[in-house]
Amino acid sequence: MKYSTDFISATKKFCTFTDFLPAPYLRKTFDIDFVPERAEMLVTGLGFYEFWLNGARLTKGCLAPYISNPDDLIYYDRYDLSGKLKKGRNVIAFALGNGMQNPIGGEVWDFQLARWRSAPKLALCFECGGEGKELSFEADESFKVHASPIYFDDLRCGERYDARNEIEGWNLPDFDDSGWDNAVSVGAPSGELREGNHSPIKKIRELKPVRFYKGHISVVAHPRENLPKHILPEEEYCNDGYIYDFGENITGIVRLKIKGKKGQKIVMSCGESLFDGGLDMCNICEFQPIGMTQVQVYICKGEGEEIWEPMFCYHGFQYCFVTGIDDEQATEDLLTYVVMHADIHPTGGFDCSDELVNKLQDAAVRSDLANLFYFPTDCPHREKNGWTGDAHLSAEQFLMNLDCERTLREWLFSVRKSQDDRGAIPGIVPTAGWGFEWGNGPAWDAALTEIPYRLWQYRGDKEVLFENATAIFRYVSYLSTRVDEKGLIHIGLGDWLPVDNVKPCPLEVTDTLVSMGICSKAAEIFRVCGMKLRAEFAQKLHDELRGSFREHLIDDNLVVYGNHQTTQAAALYYGAFNDDEKEKAFAHLLELIHNAGDNMAVGIIGARTMFHVLAEFGYEELALHMIAKPDYPSFASWITEYNANTLFEIITHNPPNGFSHNHHFFGDFSAWFIKNLAGIIPNPNVTNPNEILISPAFVGSLNSAEGHYTAPAGKVSVGWKRENGSVVMNVTVPDGVTGKISLRHGAKFDNGTSSSPLRSGTYVIKE
Repeated sequence: MKYSTDFISATKKFCTFTDFLPAPYLRKTFDIDFVPERAEMLVTGLGFYEFWLNGARLTKGCLAPYISNPDDLIYYDRYDLSGKLKKGRNVIAFALGNGMQNPIGGEVWDFQLARWRSAPKLALCFECGGEGKELSFEADESFKVHASPIYFDDLRCGERYDARNEIEGWNLPDFDDSGWDNAVSVGAPSGELREGNHSPIKKIRELKPVRFYKGHISVVAHPRENLPKHILPEEEYCNDGYIYDFGENITGIVRLKIKGKKGQKIVMSCGESLFDGGLDMCNICEFQPIGMTQVQVYICKGEGEEIWEPMFCYHGFQYCFVTGIDDEQATEDLLTYVVMHADIHPTGGFDCSDELVNKLQDAAVRSDLANLFYFPTDCPHREKNGWTGDAHLSAEQFLMNLDCERTLREWLFSVRKSQDDRGAIPGIVPTAGWGFEWGNGPAWDAALTEIPYRLWQYRGDKEVLFENATAIFRYVSYLSTRVDEKGLIHIGLGDWLPVDNVKPCPLEVTDTLVSMGICSKAAEIFRVCGMKLRAEFAQKLHDELRGSFREHLIDDNLVVYGNHQTTQAAALYYGAFNDDEKEKAFAHLLELIHNAGDNMAVGIIGARTMFHVLAEFGYEELALHMIAKPDYPSFASWITEYNANTLFEIITHNPPNGFSHNHHFFGDFSAWFIKNLAGIIPNPNVTNPNEILISPAFVGSLNSAEGHYTAPAGKVSVGWKRENGSVVMNVTVPDGVTGKISLRHGAKFDNGTSSSPLRSGTYVIKE
C-alpha cells in the first residue's frame, strides 16, 4: 500500500489564542457491493487524529500520530481493517486536533513561525477487496466536514469542549451529512513519509483523589510580554473553587463526571505544586497567557449525567483546581485522573533498607515515565520539548529502568533530520528552527552519540549505530571547526542549574570535556561499524582536545581551571588525567567536597559525573550521603522539604516555584543505585550486552539492598543483607548471561576469594 500526500482540511484558517476555531470532524461514507475479505488503511492526521470505523473507535493509542516536525518527517499509522467492514454502507470518521501542526502554545520557541503551520489536515489511503473486487480511495474533497464540540485544543494549553454542540451519531454510516461542508484540498508538508516503530501513548491506569477541599489559585503567572495577557473571562482563573489532590505527580488528563445545568462552565486547571494554601501555577505558566496552560473547560449540555475527557492534550500534574461547580457537585467522583504515557514497562529497579532512597528511585522512574511521550521531553507541562541535553544525561538510566529503546531510537530519526548544513544540532527536537543560537552545545548535542552508544551497550543494537554513524561523523566534523586558538571548545550551555546558583564552572572546561567524550564514543562506534577513516578522525580530534585541555586547563597541582567540584569530577570522568595523576586529582576533588561540608555544589554535568567518580575511587558511602541525605542540599531534600514524588529541575533551598517539579535530567543517580548499591553492571567492557559484572558496594548506611536489570537474555537479580556479622547475597542469573562477581573494598567470600564466575546462588561474604 502506498502513502498518500493528498491532504484535506476543514478550513484554511487556523486557531490562535485570540481566535478560537473548533477541531473539525471529517467523515466519508462508501458502499461496498461485495463481502469485504481484507482491508487496510494508511493514515496521518496532522497534528493529531482520532479514528472511528462505523462508530467504533480504532485509533492506535492516544495523540496519534507520532509528534514530529512534518517538514522533516510525516508519520503514518497502518490499520488492518479486515473483518471490520460490512457489505453495504460504511463510514470512516475522524476528529483532528492541532498538535504540532498548529502549536499555539509554543510561541516562546518560535513554533508560531513554523513553515508548516496550518489548520489540522488529513491524508490517507484506503484499500479493501473481496469476491474478486477492489475498492480504494484517498482523502479528497468528497469528505464531509463539520465543527466538533471541541472549540479549542492545544498540546500545551489544553482543551475546551461545549457539549451543547454535540452531534448525535455523527460517526455512524446512516448519519445524514448532507448539510455538512466538503473538505478543502491543502498542500502537503515536505517531510519524509514514515511508519514509526515507536511505543504508542496509552491510558495506563486511573487515580481517584486522595483529598479535595475548597481552595484557590494562589499565584497567577506573569506571561512574557509578547503574549496576550488577558484573553479570557476572569471567572476562568480567578474564582475560588475546589482543589483535587491525586497524590501523585505524573501525566495524563482529567475525566469529568457531572450532572450540570445547560451552559454551566466547569474550568479545570492542572498544576503540580501548592503554595500559600492554593494551587500554584506560576512555575508552569511562564510561557502561555494567563489562564491558558493545562486547562480543561467543559460546558454542560444539561441532560443528566455527563462524562467527558479531552482527546488532543495531556498534562503533567498532581492537583486540579476546579471552578464553576457548586458544593453539591464537589464529590470524590467528580474527577478521575487518567494516567497516560508511552506504553513502556520496567526493565530494572532498585530497593533498599533506606525508605528515603527508595522514594528517590520511585521519583526518578515516575519522572522518566512522565517525560517519555514519543520522545524524551524535559517536562510534561509548560514545555513538552525534546531537549537534547536532558536526553543525553538520562539515556543510561532510562535504559536501566525501562524498555524505552523504541522510543529513543525513533526520536533519533528526528534528531538526524534536524541537523543543519554545518552538522550542528538544535537544543530541542522537533523544532521549527529554534535552538541553534542558544540552548545547544556539546553537552546537549551529545544525545546524538550517547543514545546510540547506550542502545548498543545495553540492548546490543548494532543497527542503530549504522543508522546514526553519518550524522555522528557530520557532528564530529562540525566540532572540529569550533575549536578556538587554544584548541578548546566553548560554544553552548554548560553545567546548567548548579546548586543554588553557586559559582558556575568555566564553559571551556565542560564543553571541551564533553566533546572529548563525544569523540571517544564516536570513534568506538565507527570502529564497530568498520569505518576506519572516520574512527581515526574522531580519535585524532579527541586526542587533540585532550592535549589542549591538559595544556591550558590543568595546573601543576592537577587542579582543573575553575577549581570546582564539576570541573575536577568531569575531568576525571572523561579521562583528562593520566593514570599516575588520578589519585592526586581525586584527592583535590575530595578536598573540594569536604570544604563544602560534604555537600554537592554542582550542576547537571557535575551531577552526571561526580558520583560515578566517587564510586570508582571507593567512596560510595560519601556519594550516597550527598545524593540522599535528608537535609539540603541533596536530591532527597526535594522529598523531605517539599513532599515531592518526582524530580525537580533545580536544587535550591528556596521554594522552587519558578522551576519545574517534574524533570528527569538529575535522575542518573537511579542508574548509580543499580550499578553500585545493587552492583549490577551491564556489559562492562561494551562487547556483549549479555555479560554482567556483579560488584555491589556494601555501604554502611544500608542494611540491605536489591536490584534487577533485564539483559537481552533475561532478568538478572541481586539482593544482599547483613546477617550475623556477614553479608548474605542472593544472585539470580538466566541462561545466556555470562560474567563474574567481583567484590569491592577487600570483601571476601567464605572461601577467602574476592571473585567468582557469575552464576545463580547464595553467597556469604565477610567485609
